Amino acid sequence: MRFHKKCFFFLLILPLIGQAQTLSKDAEISVLTLGPDQSEVFTAFGHSAIRVADEANGFDLIYNYGVFDFNQPNFYLNFALGKLYYRLGQHSYNRFRDAYIQENRTIIEQVLNLDSAERQNLFDYLQWNAQPENQFYYYNYIYDNCATKIRDVLDTVLQNRVVYDYSFVEEELSFRDLMDLYLGYQPWGDFGIDLCLGLGIDKVATGYHYMYLPDYIERAFDKAVIKTSNGTKPLIRETVVTYQAVPEVFKETSVTPTIVFILVFFVFGFISFKDLKANKRTNWVDLLLFSTAGLIGCLLLFLWVFTQHISQYNFNLLWALPVHLPIALLLSKYVKPKFLKPYFLANSMLLGILIVLWGFWPQNLHDSLIPFALLLLMRSIIIYRSLK
Repeated sequence: MRFHKKCFFFLLILPLIGQAQTLSKDAEISVLTLGPDQSEVFTAFGHSAIRVADEANGFDLIYNYGVFDFNQPNFYLNFALGKLYYRLGQHSYNRFRDAYIQENRTIIEQVLNLDSAERQNLFDYLQWNAQPENQFYYYNYIYDNCATKIRDVLDTVLQNRVVYDYSFVEEELSFRDLMDLYLGYQPWGDFGIDLCLGLGIDKVATGYHYMYLPDYIERAFDKAVIKTSNGTKPLIRETVVTYQAVPEVFKETSVTPTIVFILVFFVFGFISFKDLKANKRTNWVDLLLFSTAGLIGCLLLFLWVFTQHISQYNFNLLWALPVHLPIALLLSKYVKPKFLKPYFLANSMLLGILIVLWGFWPQNLHDSLIPFALLLLMRSIIIYRSLK
């Protein structure tokens, strides 16, 4: 439904765009797919852009929906709230290409099989979209990003005449599963995503939604067709590998979340074993562990309630209860409230159920958190016993 609205809007504004620049008959418009780069989390998924090359008119431009500005007003606040503005930027193709080659990232160019009128309409739309008053949009990890924008622009300009072939979908994967395919060398990035993003990214992705990743834009476009009055024609006329990345050996970090939490478990587990043996409780351990869990819970609750990230319905709140933060402070008091005893009994039961059913929850919880959940369970039992 939203694409029909976009098409109607585009038809309305088309006369207003004007023919400031008419493409020559030899002009070409291509979709570029830039390979992943493991140096940063945000580059691990690759990138997409549109190239408009018109030698007769003397320009070769990149239209890039992946631009953001650290200097925009309230950048960090907007980032935290999930209201980060991205924009469509224009760049020189040569500089853009050379930058990605320097980073050793594969560049695949798919030349669109458009007639002169379709090319002109697409170029006019991009020109209009690149104007300062039109270039900004709210970025979303999986529904509105540099890749989905290209798909949506083509659907708008071609009035939903593009028919995609989803034969590349060979198994049922969720949005989170698809992210994991690219995060093998980013264990902490993978952990952060699994911690902060909720149930929304555990939905099984359709072939259409696979295209939030640049690689799948390239695969979907490769076999897509455009409906015409005479039948159909391929969306892609030609595919060119502009640069093939040289294979690199990426060194996996030895300090992974799993290793860190296992070490934490053994250190505090040893202290807990001594507490059980001596029938006592080490107060600073509980203050540290439960205040940490409570702070994480406060962050997750904030992301759920106050932001536009995909952070709603986060099952990590089953172990990271925000109320753990004030409870940890109450444990430090000499005279402790009576409700602490049933609180930690209930928390022990909740953690026990959480751990037993860890792999069966609708949300895919990160396995590295199991040792921490076990530690919280152990300390909850110790606290309950001490309060008896």
